[in-house]
Amino acid sequence: MRWRFSTFEGLLLLLVVAAAGAVYAWIVYGTGWLIGATYALFMCTPIIAFERRIIFRRLNRRIHTFSTPVFFVASLAIYFVLLDIGYAAAGLIMGMSGVMNDHWMEAMLPSKTVLLFALAISGSLVFILRVRELLGRDVFLSLLTGRYRRPIQEERVFLFIDLAGSTSYAERNGDLRMQEYLGKLFATIADPVLRYRGSIDDYVGDAAVITWPFDRATNNAACIHCVFDILEMIDADAHRWQKEFGEVPRLRAALHGGTIVAAEIGLDRHKITYFGDTVNTTARLEGFCKTLNHQVLISADLARKMRLPHYVRVEDLGEHAVKGRGQKLGVLALRAGGAPAPQLAS
Repeated sequence: MRWRFSTFEGLLLLLVVAAAGAVYAWIVYGTGWLIGATYALFMCTPIIAFERRIIFRRLNRRIHTFSTPVFFVASLAIYFVLLDIGYAAAGLIMGMSGVMNDHWMEAMLPSKTVLLFALAISGSLVFILRVRELLGRDVFLSLLTGRYRRPIQEERVFLFIDLAGSTSYAERNGDLRMQEYLGKLFATIADPVLRYRGSIDDYVGDAAVITWPFDRATNNAACIHCVFDILEMIDADAHRWQKEFGEVPRLRAALHGGTIVAAEIGLDRHKITYFGDTVNTTARLEGFCKTLNHQVLISADLARKMRLPHYVRVEDLGEHAVKGRGQKLGVLALRAGGAPAPQLAS
């Protein structure tokens, strides 16, 4: 698991850590809030960097293969080591520079109280960030604020991405190998989705459901850029896919947007769920990828609401009947390369 958050969120996280250190110094010593903030940053930042796999990536991956009790003990031991190193680095710098009156060697040795406090703060942040990662950024904030406690209508864009040939791959290689394959694929999808400020709503078998608020998706055609960034990343890494899994993923993708109803459901496990014709139509549109033999499809209604990227070519596939929908759906095929895409009248 690797956390993904924006620069603003990262700065906010560091601000929370620094504030906790300043408060601790003010409560315990009545002064030295700047020193407390510095110690806190030096102690907690390595833990956050470790959990984000910025440092010691192999060690991080290794402990995640352990059973839960062993993983917990190993994580605790690593945290204590990182806290000690961070405290020593901060003490050395402030002691040698004269910021602190203590001798630099004394400034490098943390007390048990300081270690426990730092462990509590960093552990709490790690827990919150892991919950956020499991739920997704937008879902986490929505559940936290109670935005969807009552069903509301809103405009959204949906992207359905499906792995072609997954059944035959599972038959040849087994279900466990298939899950490894899907895990790598979904991890690859996650970075472009974050880059274009989307949210992975759900994984359904070998498919991923991605969504954006309508304005965010259509602004600079973010949803279309996201699709082609995913395809480009897979093509660029084709030799590794072939070497590790014996084939390169072949994806089908469909984009559609419109009005939906969003609501928070569940008792033991809460989830934001989207209802309405827009979701069903996107799923049907993704099915057209196979029958119409095109990799990326978009509804004509959605395409008219944005300026298509210059590198995208468009082919009008006409109108098609959609099961459960009274009106036919205009369907366009998208592919990268060639002449600039014609801009559709809104």
